[in-house]
Amino acid sequence: MQLKLIASAAMAIAASTASVWANAGEEVNIYSYRQAYLLEPLLEAFTEETGIETNVVFARSGLAERLEREGQNSPADLVMTVDISRINELVERGLTQPLQNDVLEQNIPAHLRHPDGKWFALTTRGRMIYASVDRVEEGEISTYEDLADPKWEGRICTRSGKHPYNIALFSSMIAHHGEQEAEQWLAGLKNNLARKPQGGDRDQIKAIAEGVCDVSLGNSYYYGNMLEDENQREAAEAVRIVFPNADDRGTHINISGIALTNSAPNQENAIRLMEFLSQEKAQQIYAEANTEYPANPNVQPSGLVASWGEMHADSLPLQTIADNREAAVKMVDRVDYDN
Repeated sequence: MQLKLIASAAMAIAASTASVWANAGEEVNIYSYRQAYLLEPLLEAFTEETGIETNVVFARSGLAERLEREGQNSPADLVMTVDISRINELVERGLTQPLQNDVLEQNIPAHLRHPDGKWFALTTRGRMIYASVDRVEEGEISTYEDLADPKWEGRICTRSGKHPYNIALFSSMIAHHGEQEAEQWLAGLKNNLARKPQGGDRDQIKAIAEGVCDVSLGNSYYYGNMLEDENQREAAEAVRIVFPNADDRGTHINISGIALTNSAPNQENAIRLMEFLSQEKAQQIYAEANTEYPANPNVQPSGLVASWGEMHADSLPLQTIADNREAAVKMVDRVDYDN
């Protein structure tokens, strides 16, 4: 196998890692927040097609700080990450460089890339509403705005309001409604919570299955992953997936994305990998690996994802969501959402 995976523990030995990579020949060096199993089939396909080897440092946190420490001596060519706030952090710290590239601009819609090419989406995921099959009628809830309706008092579960996935959704509500109206909505959602925000998106589905609540928020791929896991399938089958705002602006989406670093010692090879990941072959592999939606509109979702029905995605530029992040965080604090 051509792919070299370096565990997050190796973050402490950056100098030796850089030395190993420097002697590797034709290569691309990647810092990744995405887990290795998601990248492996993609990068193996790239190496098979191009002969260019790939080296990956995987970490759960700290990659932006590491890039700052390394500066222009960093061996990293690319950063791969999830969530618009994480990828925008790299931009705000000045760690990525702009890229104008015809292939990427043809394959990735404008609202799924930075206006100056400082990041590009590779996959998307919808922030869905999950509703109890037994206790919520089909069509009874259909929009994010409905979550603040007093009829749902004591019936909604969510993870922390400060989690990046919820912050991105709240940022989109600010973009669509303005801060004052968005804050009133968030206060209404808080009033409808069945319990203090806790756990992850899978835990909200499990809470519905256990009767703790009737409605929750969650990313689409968590639902898909649970359906594919025999130990979690029963809980997933207890909920119905709802595409919020399907009849108007569309469902809020977030991304996994990629950015070219300022240092990029293997820049030409890195751009070849970015192009490859935006094309149909890789987009299909990537989307199937985690039941996500391809960013390339010419690629269809996997069979399981397609079976849920077509997602009408909100076309709000992801950069607008990133720009509203600070306001969303302050809004969560003002309504004291997590308490």
